[in-house]
Amino acid sequence: MKILIIGGGGREHALAWKIAASPRVTKLYAAPGSDAIAAHATCVTLDSHEAIVDFATREAMDLVVVGPEAPLVGGLADRLNAAGLKVFGPSAAAAQLEGSKVFSKAFMVRHGIPTASHRAFSDVTQARSYVENQAGPWVIKADGLAAGKGVIIAEDQTQALAALDMVMVQQTFGRAGTQVVIEAFLRGEEASYFVITDGTDFITLPACQDHKAIGDLDRGPNTGGMGAYCPAPVVTAQVEQRVLDQVVRPTLAGMAAEGHPYTGVLFVGLMISEGSPYVIEYNCRFGDPECQPLMLALESDLVEVLEAAVNGRLGQVKPRWRPGAAACVVLASGGYPGAYEKGRPITGLDRSDAARSLQIFHAGTRRQREQWLTQGGRVLGVTAWGATLGRALETAYQGVKGISWEGMTYRKDIGLKGMKHDKTSGAEMPSVNVGIVLGSASDMEVAEKATAILKELGVRYELAVASAHRTPERVRAFIAACEREGAEVFIAIAGMAAALPGVVAAETLKPVIGVPVRSAAFEGLDALLSIAQMPPGIPVATVAVGGGGNAALLAAHMLALKYEPVAAALKEYRLAQVVKIEDAHTKAGLSKLV
Repeated sequence: MKILIIGGGGREHALAWKIAASPRVTKLYAAPGSDAIAAHATCVTLDSHEAIVDFATREAMDLVVVGPEAPLVGGLADRLNAAGLKVFGPSAAAAQLEGSKVFSKAFMVRHGIPTASHRAFSDVTQARSYVENQAGPWVIKADGLAAGKGVIIAEDQTQALAALDMVMVQQTFGRAGTQVVIEAFLRGEEASYFVITDGTDFITLPACQDHKAIGDLDRGPNTGGMGAYCPAPVVTAQVEQRVLDQVVRPTLAGMAAEGHPYTGVLFVGLMISEGSPYVIEYNCRFGDPECQPLMLALESDLVEVLEAAVNGRLGQVKPRWRPGAAACVVLASGGYPGAYEKGRPITGLDRSDAARSLQIFHAGTRRQREQWLTQGGRVLGVTAWGATLGRALETAYQGVKGISWEGMTYRKDIGLKGMKHDKTSGAEMPSVNVGIVLGSASDMEVAEKATAILKELGVRYELAVASAHRTPERVRAFIAACEREGAEVFIAIAGMAAALPGVVAAETLKPVIGVPVRSAAFEGLDALLSIAQMPPGIPVATVAVGGGGNAALLAAHMLALKYEPVAAALKEYRLAQVVKIEDAHTKAGLSKLV
């Protein structure tokens, strides 16, 4: 087969890499392609739809695969179909689902597809009045295509009015902001759901999760996407069934009923709120960067799937997916999604990336002799597969460490939400992770420092008051009960002579962390020294006087060696500490050198 790919970004690099691996392909072209795509395809410059149709006709292309949304919204698939060519991608009428937020919202209402309450406006005065008379927060969306950046979350009225001014008056997103949709803010977790359809049948792809904001912990302005992974555990089997029944099937049936049968990739942006899916947006193409991990996870021949889609026989195809997970970490230029420098030399790309467990897809680079240079806001997608999501992320971030250029930036929390929710990765967490023993009810304030952090990290615990001297049998019974429930770490909180940690350690082979408590006589130093000097063979770790919080964190670090959700929660906790420091520095107007 002779195949032409339209596009030249990271998504198209991933498609070219996967398509070129098919034994069915005799010749692969890309327009415009890129220096990186040139390793898999012959790149050609075709500067109009007419030029693309002429080239595809002249070269007798068996299939044209359209990567980006703009050509599809602009009617390229219609032009190719009219010329008798096979094209993977929807018609312009069907691509309105992405091309116009106003159209897609009205379509959802007509067909009973769950989405947020909303209003559309073409007059900025009316839009301002609506915001001034409604309770926020709001999500303000430019109607047309804005490269994934035309969505602004406004927490209060001031932010909302500023967003309307930016989109409709300043026209930051050009004609895409002629109309806006203002919708109610939905709280929950986002997911990207994909199906490939021939207009009648469809096949599902693993659910993904994208990371839109530029900064860790979803801070800062939206981008085209700073990383993604699949499968996304937030889309449980029950949620997926609801997506199919309430979204995918009604969407395909609705488009067909309105005379715009949908073929190609249907990408549904979802908000999962309390187990129920709501449609945030539709896209008419593979996501970028979601496409990158999807291509790495796909075991089957992609060309077989694409060919079945354009020939109306998807019902005969069942793709195979690698077990485990795949993840992509996007490396971006400093300043993105605002202004950024181009032409920065990239180091670290001369090493081999041929292993199937790690691929580096180029989103915005160019080659100058033997040197790779930055050419875009999003530059590279370091993409990895692993037996678990944690392994995939570990491989991806190891790949990131070998790459650098001046101003390079990336998020350090890609996939952490997935790891926190993933019940299939590693060992299953027991009903009790940590047993906490207090020598006295007066030590509850110290215990609460520990329990607050354990709750935040998703670590399960049991708490009991038991005295080493007065109720040793109660201590022994509590330890035994916790171990039956799966406890693997104990925290013992005690003051003065502090015998309790030693008693706990004598009754279990699990790690014990002693927390000294401040006493009237020696301000807790007696307890600290007592815990630190356990006899040989009965080790007890210790923290500072009153250090219940650090005891909890130390216990969590031990558990993180076994449980990926705890490891993810700990990393998120540490990132939150970094964010607090950075925010304090910025708020105080201190040095711009760091």
